[in-house]
Amino acid sequence: MANTNLANAKTAKNDEFYTQYVDIQKEMNAYLEFDPDVFRGKTVLLPCDDPEWSNFTKFFAQNFQLFGLKKLISTSYAPESKKYNLPYQPTLFETQQPYFNPDKSKTNGKIFVLTHDVTGDNRIDINDLEWQYLEGDGDFRSKEVTTLRDEADIIVTNPPFSLFREFVVWLIDSGKQFAIIGNVNAISYKEVFPLIKDNKMWMGVSIHSGDREFGVPDTYPLEASGWRIDDNGNKYIRVKGVRWFTNIDHGRRHEPMQLMTMTENFKHSKHKEIRGQKDYIHYANYDAIDIPYTDAIPSDYNGAMGVPITFLDKYCPEQFEILGHPHGDYGLELGLKPYPRELKEFNKGLRDGDLYYMKDGKPELPYRRILIRKKQ
Repeated sequence: MANTNLANAKTAKNDEFYTQYVDIQKEMNAYLEFDPDVFRGKTVLLPCDDPEWSNFTKFFAQNFQLFGLKKLISTSYAPESKKYNLPYQPTLFETQQPYFNPDKSKTNGKIFVLTHDVTGDNRIDINDLEWQYLEGDGDFRSKEVTTLRDEADIIVTNPPFSLFREFVVWLIDSGKQFAIIGNVNAISYKEVFPLIKDNKMWMGVSIHSGDREFGVPDTYPLEASGWRIDDNGNKYIRVKGVRWFTNIDHGRRHEPMQLMTMTENFKHSKHKEIRGQKDYIHYANYDAIDIPYTDAIPSDYNGAMGVPITFLDKYCPEQFEILGHPHGDYGLELGLKPYPRELKEFNKGLRDGDLYYMKDGKPELPYRRILIRKKQ
């Protein structure tokens, strides 16, 4: 790949967050409950990972034999490819190795491989990891890491959020199974939504709402609204809107939602915007009704509905079909009627292809909807 692309990527790698062990465990256990052999005989790749800090490698290494893994590979970025201003200091783990190289320590990524019992204690775990420096800086799009991608069966990681779009493209090109962490807003990305619509990617099991705590490097500036430092001096920040994105099957996605009828919703909904109403709002430029809350989807309506993107946390492909993402160019492709130009004075953000309804004679844009229809 072009060196300019690598250089551009390096400026964005300041969002290096370390996923908590328990968050990895909950998600992987959900896949194992659905298919106990999901990892058996497989090679698992953990790119954008650093075993000296990351829990991904620790989790899979400690469960290597239990899961029946064939091979575990993790790769890390070179320190100089990360956007931190403080001087880099290699860890004691690295400096004590006989092949420690102070020059490569800054400029080269690392590769960690686990395949067999190295220590001779009759078990395979994190103590048997073998590592070397990579030839390059460890960027996932490099030829070196892409070759490892092609060798793997399953790819699991928390890629830099700023590079999520590019990581998804790189991932999908491989045709491999995966489970990655990203921001919920990534659902709307042009690189992501078509995969969700075509049932090639879906939401994971274990994270549906709220925020999640991530570890960050010692050199990371604590500028987030929620952060803490534990008794050992480890830094943590809280990140909102986190989700697992995956194509590994799990039981939750095949559980249909329990729905009420329209009449029941108008009588018993916990949402004041719906309770006491006589009908759902109809859109002005598309034949569909607006459903502001996922738990207000009616069981007795068979037409198109606009629902929040968080509907995907409970989406069952046997119960609903996804029609599209009604915003901008996506909406035009769906056949949304262009808005009358005289409405522009009431809503400066209105674009052709955006879903809207009329309220008190003015156009209103619902927040981040997707269009669905109940399967018959």
